[in-house]
Amino acid sequence: MTAPNVNTLWAETLVSELAAGGVDAVCLSPGSRSTPLTVAFAEHPDIKVFSHLDERSAAFFALGRARRTGEPTPLVCTSGTAAANYHPAVIEANQSGVPLLLLTADRPPELIDSGANQTVDQEKLYGDAVRWYRDMPEPEAEPRKVRMLRTTAARALAESTGSDPGPVHLNCRFRKPLEPTPVPEDDPAGVPDDWAGGDDAAETGRDGPFVTTSAGVATPDEVTVRRVQNAIRTAERGLIVAGPADQGLGADSLERLASATGFPVLADPLSDLRFGPHVDRLDVPVCGGYDGYLGSDGVSEWGDPDVVVRFGASPTSKPLRQYLRDADCRQFVVDSTGGWPEAEFTATDLLVADPDATASALADEDMDSAAETWRERFATAERVHWDAVEEFVTDSYWEGGVLADVTTLAPDPATLFVSNSMPIRDMDRFGRPRDADLSVLGNRGASGIDGITSTALGAGSATTDPLVLVTGDLAYYHDMNGLLALGRCNVDATVVLINNDGGGIFHMLPIEDHPTFEDQFRTPHGLDFEPTEALYALEFERATDRRQFRERFGESVQRDGTQVIEVQFDAGDSHAVREQLADHVAATLADD
Repeated sequence: MTAPNVNTLWAETLVSELAAGGVDAVCLSPGSRSTPLTVAFAEHPDIKVFSHLDERSAAFFALGRARRTGEPTPLVCTSGTAAANYHPAVIEANQSGVPLLLLTADRPPELIDSGANQTVDQEKLYGDAVRWYRDMPEPEAEPRKVRMLRTTAARALAESTGSDPGPVHLNCRFRKPLEPTPVPEDDPAGVPDDWAGGDDAAETGRDGPFVTTSAGVATPDEVTVRRVQNAIRTAERGLIVAGPADQGLGADSLERLASATGFPVLADPLSDLRFGPHVDRLDVPVCGGYDGYLGSDGVSEWGDPDVVVRFGASPTSKPLRQYLRDADCRQFVVDSTGGWPEAEFTATDLLVADPDATASALADEDMDSAAETWRERFATAERVHWDAVEEFVTDSYWEGGVLADVTTLAPDPATLFVSNSMPIRDMDRFGRPRDADLSVLGNRGASGIDGITSTALGAGSATTDPLVLVTGDLAYYHDMNGLLALGRCNVDATVVLINNDGGGIFHMLPIEDHPTFEDQFRTPHGLDFEPTEALYALEFERATDRRQFRERFGESVQRDGTQVIEVQFDAGDSHAVREQLADHVAATLADD
């Protein structure tokens, strides 16, 4: 390998090694100090480039691709505040265990703390939010250092996708010249033809990744399996709880475990288990309406579960979390990383093992112990809840009704990204399980409303499935920059914009009755989002009732291009409907 200068050699080597490790796309943002990396990525024939003007949007876009693919899409930016704009997405990736690879360009060491322009301290910029950090040495055409570079690239990919996936940060220092311009051979930066001295491994790499990492699967030992099986075998009122998970329990393993135990399954919309063929195949109920009835008077006579096996992160549903908190029972939490995804602190056992391996091991024996009356209670509650949802959606349209219709009408297959605040809560309560290939995604690691649009478009860029984004007005406003990716990255979407003119979620809190509520919490903005149609070359339309929304949504998911369908509501009115529906379900169950 020859190059006009050492920076070019260094960048081309790093990029070629990432490509050998499976990288097929990158998110680039313009800047000078990152020129060697930008040119190397842009000229690599096997890597697709997504160009982003805004580093924050770029980082969330890469996060969305990783959520959909399970593999990192590297990010490249220049030095200074550009790298700081990655931080919100790094936090989300850290909290939710999503692979992310950050390549931040930096100035030479002597310029740090010197007042040099666009120079900040980028060492360990993201603190302990990354799985691995490396401050890269300055480029040099020396075989040992180039072998180190190749090894570092392979290691970075392995660290980002390992047993505890998450962000990895490589801080890449370059001094001028940054462009791929020739440098005379007698210049210290020059790269002569024979720089490798016959070291083929350094010069051209190996066949495939320079270092191949083989990751093992943490399986529960036999003693642990027997301990859990014994607890299940003696239980009459057991539950399987599937929380949010980017790499969690698979549907096949869930089917085996549910069949072996006879336990009802409470499936979070972000678990990847609320939807799919198993919903109709299983003899036990796959529940999605629990947020609307657990903890109510209607279930007070059921008795506590006596054992719970939970996979994934902490459930989205607050009623479910509190139900598990108040249950006096054995609770097994399965987490392959050894983390503690249980903020109520009532779990009794942590199983540090792979979810699929654990479920399969437990299901090796038939332990069907759940009483038929226990299963029937959940089946009845689900039926009552979904009948009530349909009745209320028919009689009056409110925010939750939009999520009910989106879930029912979304094409099969589809990628459905749901914003934080009220949309994901309404998805949890009103998104009915169905036999359809719906990949439901959300940023629940840190649960922010920044970067929602960019994350959704990133997820959409990784698949040919139709993309549906359901977002609130504040999240839409927060990441309007992200809409540039529609044209620049060639992504189409159906965007459902629920506009309640401010922070509608605060109606659920006691602060609603305080004098500061309107100006400091709900914060109405009065913005008209229709001009985004011309600004971002999309189609913008409003739906004023359920019939109109269903028609426009059904048309949009079948069309090319991007359509934003805005539905306007009063947040207080929608909250009142939620409460009325919950009261109706509780009263109906109490009368049964």
